[in-house]
Amino acid sequence: MKIKHLHRFFYPPAWPIAAKISAALVAVALIPMSFISYYNLRQSLDSIEAGEYRKLELLATSVASRLDQLIIDIQRIVVQVSSDRHVVNFLAATSSGERSGLRNDMQQALENVFRSNPDFDAIFIMDKEGRAVAATDPTFVGQNYAFREYFRSSIQGNSYISSILVGKTTKRPGMFLSHPVRSPSGEIVGVLVLKIRGADIRAIVNTLQVGSQSYAFLIDQQGVIISHADQSLLYHSLISLPADILKQIAADRRYGLEQIQSLNIAELRVMVKAKLVGHAIYRFPPQQMPRIVGFAPLAEQSWVLGISEPKAQFAAPLNRLIWLHGSSVVVVGGITAIMALLLARRISRPIHALTEAAQAIEHDDFDSHVLELRQSLAKSTNSQDDIGQLVCVFLKMAEKVKMRDQKLKMQVQELRIEIDETKRANNVAEITENEHFQQLQMKIQKLREQTVTVSETETEYYQRLQSKVQSLKERSLKTEV
Repeated sequence: MKIKHLHRFFYPPAWPIAAKISAALVAVALIPMSFISYYNLRQSLDSIEAGEYRKLELLATSVASRLDQLIIDIQRIVVQVSSDRHVVNFLAATSSGERSGLRNDMQQALENVFRSNPDFDAIFIMDKEGRAVAATDPTFVGQNYAFREYFRSSIQGNSYISSILVGKTTKRPGMFLSHPVRSPSGEIVGVLVLKIRGADIRAIVNTLQVGSQSYAFLIDQQGVIISHADQSLLYHSLISLPADILKQIAADRRYGLEQIQSLNIAELRVMVKAKLVGHAIYRFPPQQMPRIVGFAPLAEQSWVLGISEPKAQFAAPLNRLIWLHGSSVVVVGGITAIMALLLARRISRPIHALTEAAQAIEHDDFDSHVLELRQSLAKSTNSQDDIGQLVCVFLKMAEKVKMRDQKLKMQVQELRIEIDETKRANNVAEITENEHFQQLQMKIQKLREQTVTVSETETEYYQRLQSKVQSLKERSLKTEV
């Protein structure tokens, strides 16, 4: 029995009509809706995903623009101070005595600029040999920085902006901006350098917080991290650096380290020396959950700023959209299923009633169910649709069938009575027309004509005659059988 029920359950043609109609209506409603919902969901997810990537890229571009503006503003100050007459006259002096007479004015000019901005860490000037001859921080004076790239570039007549370097003298990280100092005749007589606090630059980078687990970081042109919320990752390269680059960094003593460790994040290779904004997905360390980074290059420096956040945080609006689409499909599907079930029951109820009525007619039990069936079917006759018309026709047909059945029964009864009378008449005729019966009749007649014996009364004589007739009839019937 269970196997039979299971077979019916998994065999749609054997389902009740209500189940078939419900399944058909739900399928017709949900299948197209599911395809449309999936298409719309896919488009929405792509749009939101692109929007989230774009948001990270815009945030990175915003911070990069702030750094660019800071560099531009400070570079202007460096150019302006390098052309200050007190600085120019001091470096252009040919004797120590002449420089001594100009030092106070030159030093005052440097101090005024230094105090104008709290982001400045130091201002110093170097002669043509790279030796610091004046500075706002006395510890710089006398130090030789000829090995630094900012000196080598500016002594050639170029402006230079360094990466965030670790100072040789102060051991404090900072960014160095340099510009050549030219005499009135145009000769390069020295280099002016302005150092910005590395902590202030990192503060600008770390100010941006997208989420609780998000952070911003800054890499230089070699892919070395020069600003990061996690201090332990500073001066690590995103990817492995070639041997010549490592040698150059060591010679320049750029980060105050003998060796640069690599994080080996191959997915972030696209960030190194990037020229356009973009994004990437990566894992660090490999066992952690995936992260998303949106990055943007700086215009004034070969740096790239990245905004990183967990992919789970990035995917939160996507998951919310999936949940909304899924719940809408479930709600609509539930409503559709309920409406389909109600409609199917409304359609199947008169059909079941018709089936019961037909079975009652088949078993000649229509009279006992007629009231119940009329009430059940009457609910459907209010409708003017095909089912309502079918019910009306069926009720009329059932009444006519009932009347014909009753008429037929009466005809059969009458025919049966006629047949019985005919049969009885035939039986009597067969008895009376029998030769033995006729002889018996003759004998009875003779006996009647004879005189009754004295000893026998008339009543006794008549009973004796009746018994003889009865015995003759029984004998006659046995003979026929």
